[in-house]
Amino acid sequence: MIVTRRPPDDLRSAVLTLPNLISAFRIVLVPFFVLAVLDGRTGRALLIFFIAGISDLLDGFTARLFHVRSRLGMLLDPAGDKLLMTASYIVLTLPSIARPNAIPLGLTALVFLRDILIVVGALIAFRLWRQTAFPPSLLGKLSTAFQVGTVFLVLLLNDLGRAPGWMIIFYAMAIFFTVASGADYFIYGLKVLREHRNRPAA
Repeated sequence: MIVTRRPPDDLRSAVLTLPNLISAFRIVLVPFFVLAVLDGRTGRALLIFFIAGISDLLDGFTARLFHVRSRLGMLLDPAGDKLLMTASYIVLTLPSIARPNAIPLGLTALVFLRDILIVVGALIAFRLWRQTAFPPSLLGKLSTAFQVGTVFLVLLLNDLGRAPGWMIIFYAMAIFFTVASGADYFIYGLKVLREHRNRPAA
């Protein structure tokens, strides 16, 4: 009887892939970003946020380029994104820290509420139907773009020491797409639930 063992290198490569390392690097950047904001070093915080954004593009690009996918990567990538955005919205909502521009508390609350609803819906779908693929909608992508853009603009304008009046319009757009995408995902979830309930038992 011949027993075939998986080479250690193969096992290690399933974890230590380039996309995974890039995603892990983005997670490591989060505390440095928070410290920079708390210390009032908005220029440094802006640079770290920019580097994190580039790393988000790179890990997806390298995964597609080298056809490398792993379970760990599917966790690290969104975890890095959510950790950075959560930390950003928390520290940049505090007027005593984020000056002269602070993210409105209402926008931050809506961002967190939307994410919580999406996570709960995804957990329910996985538990009931073992669904693991959740393709983002157009409204979801627009919402993410405005949420990221809000952080970037607040950091940039705070570094420049400016508080332009048009930022309220940008906040309003971010709020609109956050609510719209949340409602869109909720309607999609109800549609999927209805389809599974109406599906005949095997």
